[in-house]
Amino acid sequence: MNMQEIAQALGVECGYCHARMGQQTNGPAAVESVTNAPSKQDIARAMMAMTRDINSKVQAATGKQANETTRVTCNTCHHGVTVPGQLSDIITKTALQKSPDAAVAQYRELRTHYYGRAAYDFSEETLLTASQQIVRVKPKDSIPILELNLEFYPRSVRSYIQIAYAYTRSIDDDRAVAALEKALEIEPDNGVVKGQLEQLKSYHRRK
Repeated sequence: MNMQEIAQALGVECGYCHARMGQQTNGPAAVESVTNAPSKQDIARAMMAMTRDINSKVQAATGKQANETTRVTCNTCHHGVTVPGQLSDIITKTALQKSPDAAVAQYRELRTHYYGRAAYDFSEETLLTASQQIVRVKPKDSIPILELNLEFYPRSVRSYIQIAYAYTRSIDDDRAVAALEKALEIEPDNGVVKGQLEQLKSYHRRK
């Protein structure tokens, strides 16, 4: 594997690894921080050794020659991003450690930079998954994430259901009811939403 292949797999230029101390590296700033970062070259060497080891093990396990097996490369995990990972985990971490506004800004930046590539999953499910993790710790902080999801997927009934749940966790039944009613506007025959709405109205609490 040559340096150009590695750079392409990580979506960077040569200066990402070979920059002098303190020099700014390229790539979306929201994904990672270069502050006190370990040597990129040391990490690259370790990762190259890892891929060689994996490819050797694949050959041993299948009994096939190198040209007959699927070859693991940097792109297998990175897909054009410097730090591979699930987008839902990245957004969750930012929302909990910084703020929901920072997470929303991060998602927009990553979507602008990577949408249409194989780097991250920008489907409806990603922000739903992130909100499920956030609501357990900070219910109100999950709401901006779900509202962002509705911006891109305005007919996402599950987003409205999760917004309602977040509001009930925050003891705001009025807004929870409103969210479920919006879900019913999209899917009038949704029995799950009807049941939740009926139950919520039966014990409606006032803040």
